[in-house]
Amino acid sequence: MEYLKSVFEKHGFALTDRQAQQFRQYYDMLVEKNKVMNLTAITEYREVVVKHFLDSVYLGKYADLSGSISVIDVGTGAGFPGIPLKIMYPEMKMVLLDSLNKRIRFLQDVINELALDQVEAVHGRAEEVARKADYREQFDYCVSRAVANLNSLSEICLPFVKIGGSFISYKSMKGMEELEQAKKAICLLGGNCMEGSGAAAENSVERFILEEESAQVETMERNFIRINKIKATPRKYPRKPGTPFKEPLK
Repeated sequence: MEYLKSVFEKHGFALTDRQAQQFRQYYDMLVEKNKVMNLTAITEYREVVVKHFLDSVYLGKYADLSGSISVIDVGTGAGFPGIPLKIMYPEMKMVLLDSLNKRIRFLQDVINELALDQVEAVHGRAEEVARKADYREQFDYCVSRAVANLNSLSEICLPFVKIGGSFISYKSMKGMEELEQAKKAICLLGGNCMEGSGAAAENSVERFILEEESAQVETMERNFIRINKIKATPRKYPRKPGTPFKEPLK
């Protein structure tokens, strides 16, 4: 846990003993479950700390995550970034959404073991859950580390975001290029696509570097693409399950 604390501290994140213990418990559960279920290709402790835990919480440097804000993690998989964000910012209200029920069962075990409150693990397709009144346009932030183009991600994520909130996509590179390519889709879905500054804050791409002194973990360039919601998403979006990925809006 001292290693965990030192890496987080180097990047400006101070962990309490309880938070460090929760991260350690999460790691142990992740690696154990990974023996019988494909959750992550990264299992070495130092790599998980940097590439999963630190990467997930880095959003706190670019977005206000304090207080009881509401966040939904779409396509959460093994719980990234949602579980690390909840550990780091315990007052936030978190929904973990995934289409595979066995992953949701694992996440519920993590929630119980770590004694996390105000966290809901939901099994379902984002295209269907986003049409439910309890979830549609109810969140300050929608986050996703899913590997998909921004056109598709915007269609399944922006419907969850309330007006004045943001969809934030975790990306490895080419953030500005993806944002430009998705501009028309973002407009259709209620995101900000206006040029220049105005009443609504501009969308942004924030670049950051994940690094660790050990040679075991290589330096990684990462980006956050932030899309701000300025009007309601038309009711016809998202389209039926699978369509946003097969036929991305252009």
